[in-house]
Amino acid sequence: MQKSTLFCLLISFLFCAKIKAQSSSTLFQSPKHEVRAVWLTTIGGLDWPHHYAQSAHSAQIQQQELCSLLDQYQKAGINTVLIQTRVRGTVIYPSKYEPYDGCLSGFPGKSPGYDALKFAIDECHKRGMELQAWVVTLPVGKWYKLGCTQLRKKFPGLIRKIDADGYMNPEAPTTARYLADICKEITQNYDIDGIHLDYIRYPETWKMKVSKEQGRNNITRIVKAIHDSVKALKPWVKISCSPIGKFNDLSRYWSHGWNAYDKVCQDAQGWLKDGLMDELFPMMYFRNEQFFPFAVDWAEQSHGKIVAPGLGIYFLDPKEGKWQLEDITREMYLLRKYHLGHTYFRGKFFTDDIQGIYHFAQAFDGTPALIPAMTWESKTVPAAPTRLQLTDNTLSWQGTTPYYNIYSSRTWPVDTHDARNLVATRLNATMLSVPTAGRYFAVTAMDRYGNESQPLQSYTKQSHNASELLPCHDGFLTLPAKSNVLDAEWLVIDNLMGQQMMVIPFKDKQADVRSLSPSYYQLRSLGNKGISHRLGYFKVKK
Repeated sequence: MQKSTLFCLLISFLFCAKIKAQSSSTLFQSPKHEVRAVWLTTIGGLDWPHHYAQSAHSAQIQQQELCSLLDQYQKAGINTVLIQTRVRGTVIYPSKYEPYDGCLSGFPGKSPGYDALKFAIDECHKRGMELQAWVVTLPVGKWYKLGCTQLRKKFPGLIRKIDADGYMNPEAPTTARYLADICKEITQNYDIDGIHLDYIRYPETWKMKVSKEQGRNNITRIVKAIHDSVKALKPWVKISCSPIGKFNDLSRYWSHGWNAYDKVCQDAQGWLKDGLMDELFPMMYFRNEQFFPFAVDWAEQSHGKIVAPGLGIYFLDPKEGKWQLEDITREMYLLRKYHLGHTYFRGKFFTDDIQGIYHFAQAFDGTPALIPAMTWESKTVPAAPTRLQLTDNTLSWQGTTPYYNIYSSRTWPVDTHDARNLVATRLNATMLSVPTAGRYFAVTAMDRYGNESQPLQSYTKQSHNASELLPCHDGFLTLPAKSNVLDAEWLVIDNLMGQQMMVIPFKDKQADVRSLSPSYYQLRSLGNKGISHRLGYFKVKK
């Protein structure tokens, strides 16, 4: 074994030991901003669907199956779903370019009777999750299958055969234009949050007749065409891809001949630097010295963009590999240490809880997380919401942004920097039903780029200005003089959530409030007919 390999294994062992000792510390505390994604594979119904839609009833079963998966994702903290939308020259939505894939109806070219992509988008958004349309780019399936056959008829000579499969020629300008049109159609017709490009590279068995530099230029031309067509329509839609998990050989670690830059001509880090990509999901299906140093390399070369490496959780299945759960959890701890997200490949292995990976994720991602803002596209901070009201276990507010984040705690003001206070994320509404007793709330507005406003607290500092507070010293509240026109025999003390804490006669000059916990309170009168007037605020100190 090489010295460098031994060194990396030793570091890995020590790092793992440190994780076990510190896993409950703030070092690995669930952050407020982090991408937690899953690849939802539709080809052959691998992840979804497992039932064909051939009638209204069976279509409903297929939809419910997806909803159940999304519910499981949400409970495990997932905030990004990459759903396979273009499969192999076939799609899961009504397209003017390509036919339906057979995964939905059971018959290639036949509609399932509903728009599966729109349904998936709506259901993800209901759960506060982003959806990216996963577009398989160059592979178009078996040579004589529907997708490949139709493309060969449409573009004679464009599709190249490798073994039994067809591939779009990455060196032909037609490929860039056509794939850009596909992505433009999706962006134009759907409220997607991203276009996720898969297999945006040379096939490893392609017999290249151009230099590697020219090969990278060819792939970059395709990426740029897609980027430009999408951003011209909706600049907030993320452009992402899943490059090979090792970008290139490192100074101390060899990629064993399998890397993005030199082997298959993916200049993924260059795409981040040049603004052609907003987000990367590198396929890091490796362990030990083939994972850790290459993950650090992605972090160091992120150029301020989002990177959420893909984890090979399928190797936890004995039918696929011989990995142990610790192989994955160690990787997740390292990714968090370097402020990277994490992505599971693939969905079924995650929700099947192979070796307990789902339950680990629930604990590891114990609080919700927002997706990092695309500040490289826009830094404009939206206006804060207004008129926050709490009534009958319902929050309501006003605002003009598409999304809102809700925070809550038992202390005031609510700390909106603490992920533990997140109650709801990316809410596309101005109302939320939630228990309010004994809690304070804050609401922030968020735009399509993920920029977040200043919080609107359920109670403002102005209400508690020391000059406006009623005198309260050593646990005794000085009561205001009773007005001759005030028909009230009782005083009511409420906490700032409106919860009644104490009722006292309105006849003395002072009230004993030593039984109240240190906090701010409201004093109001209560008349014989139930009419109440606010008399002021006071603060009980320790």
